Amino acid sequence: MNVVVTGAGGFVGRELVRLLAGVGHAVTGIDTAAGGIPDVARAVAGDLGDPAVRAEALNGGCDALIHLATVPGGAAEADPAASRRINVDAMYDLLLEAAATRPGLRVVYASSIAVFGDPLPPLVDDATPLSPKLIYGGHKAMMEDAVAMFSNRGLIDGVSVRLPGILARPKGPSGMKSAFMSDLFHALKAGEEFICPVSASGTIWAKSVRCCARNFMHALVVDSALLPPTRAVTLPAQRVAMGDLAAEIARQCGVSPDLVRHAPDVALEAAFAAQPPLATAAAEHAGFAHDGDIPTLVASALATI
Repeated sequence: MNVVVTGAGGFVGRELVRLLAGVGHAVTGIDTAAGGIPDVARAVAGDLGDPAVRAEALNGGCDALIHLATVPGGAAEADPAASRRINVDAMYDLLLEAAATRPGLRVVYASSIAVFGDPLPPLVDDATPLSPKLIYGGHKAMMEDAVAMFSNRGLIDGVSVRLPGILARPKGPSGMKSAFMSDLFHALKAGEEFICPVSASGTIWAKSVRCCARNFMHALVVDSALLPPTRAVTLPAQRVAMGDLAAEIARQCGVSPDLVRHAPDVALEAAFAAQPPLATAAAEHAGFAHDGDIPTLVASALATI
């Protein structure tokens, strides 16, 4: 199968491209620069908002499209126009262009738990309404609707998967307000002190990048009859308190959990570390899964940094 992956040089994209190529798929990767795209893929570098860049990627053949590219949360808030251009306009055009190349192709869209907004209700499940507050979450919700609409019209066979916190992202600026989750891993692996901007009791929904990539692989082949009418599922995730996560990372790294000091930012905690119990029956029914337990999640995340 010829699979086009946008955002192929990103954190999840690199892991996914390697997995796809490893099972024999031909992969075309799009990103703003070719350097981050694994060399197992045909690389197309450029701005996703440029029709010529999209055409170059699709001209190599496209049996399926996995759309990861995005202007992330913090960057979207800082520049809403750039977010709309890439997260909405470019994606909308890409869906139409891919459908014209191969009508009915499988499209897997990386949405986000940001579509639920904040504050969250006492339980998030498949009946929880979308109520985004951030620009990023709003644009993700808009494009979930586009995926469903185009699927209903028979143009594509779409699946939207809402990602929780994915661990552990590379160290350095990411444009994501939730980067502290990954920064914790890097600090403790290096034996360094870390000031956590949320409380020890703050809870997150988390998944390792390897598990996330496996879920995208599953989304390529899942029977659409198993999906809800919205074509969107919230991926299963581990709910963990930041203090417990820090303790498990410290244990596996052989360092003291006392390296972590908590200095909560009220707004940041409300948006990213006040996540209630999560029920993902629709995703589990369709065959999606989380890491299994917290030690497995931590070990998997540490292995990728």
